[in-house]
Amino acid sequence: MNFYTQNFIKQYLQRINYCDTLEPTIKTLQQLHLAHLYSVPFENLSIHLQQPIELNSSSLATKILEQHRGGFCYELNGLFSLLLTQLGFQVILLSAEVAKEDCTFGREFGHLTLLVKDSDNWLADVGFGDSFIDPLKLENGKEYRQLEQRYKLVNDSEYWTLYQYKEDWKPQYRFKLIPRELANFQAGCLYNKTHPQSIFKQRLICTIASENGRTTLSDRKLIITQDWQRKEKIIENEAEYKQVLNNYFQIDLNLYSQLNRKYLFDFIFSK
Repeated sequence: MNFYTQNFIKQYLQRINYCDTLEPTIKTLQQLHLAHLYSVPFENLSIHLQQPIELNSSSLATKILEQHRGGFCYELNGLFSLLLTQLGFQVILLSAEVAKEDCTFGREFGHLTLLVKDSDNWLADVGFGDSFIDPLKLENGKEYRQLEQRYKLVNDSEYWTLYQYKEDWKPQYRFKLIPRELANFQAGCLYNKTHPQSIFKQRLICTIASENGRTTLSDRKLIITQDWQRKEKIIENEAEYKQVLNNYFQIDLNLYSQLNRKYLFDFIFSK
């Protein structure tokens, strides 16, 4: 498949249920960003299905557009950057270091985020799970309110740091404005996929935003937040797990081999 074609754009827009303007403006970026977050889950099932994760255009398009899957940051932001570029946006891939519980930061290339440039610089990110839903203008210290959440970007001359307010301002990740290529993230992707200390290796996560909340599957726990009311449910068996993935995330485990499913369920139900 030639990815620099209208077919790729058409397939992508169908995947995210988008049928509005395609002019490379900030309004379009905002609408595409939101449509993506409402349609494509952030998930790491491939790790626990023991499937390969390949950071190339063909593999990403097959998984996300054709197989109706999601992915984690390298996959989601990697493919989203291709869409934006083909629509005429100026996009730069950035390496980010994810904040730990103690507010120190992890490895370089631990996260892939996007800088979109017009007369201003905008941070776009459809691959961080529960985070901002509208792109953020890089303006030092300015507070942004999105639904019930608050964010700000702080620059210390070396790094830009993204903060989210939850009882206090906590960092989510930091980054430098150094352009990267998707291939630069291969080692980070491999670490997150295979290293025992990687959170993605330790747990299964599948989450998607909606207009009035978020639905998250964390190992066996299903968390549904609607209008800021939270409900939790423990998934009891494999049949129910398959149903939850299909009903809430449109992921059909029947598309994968019995062995792949065994790897997944052994991980989930042995915990």
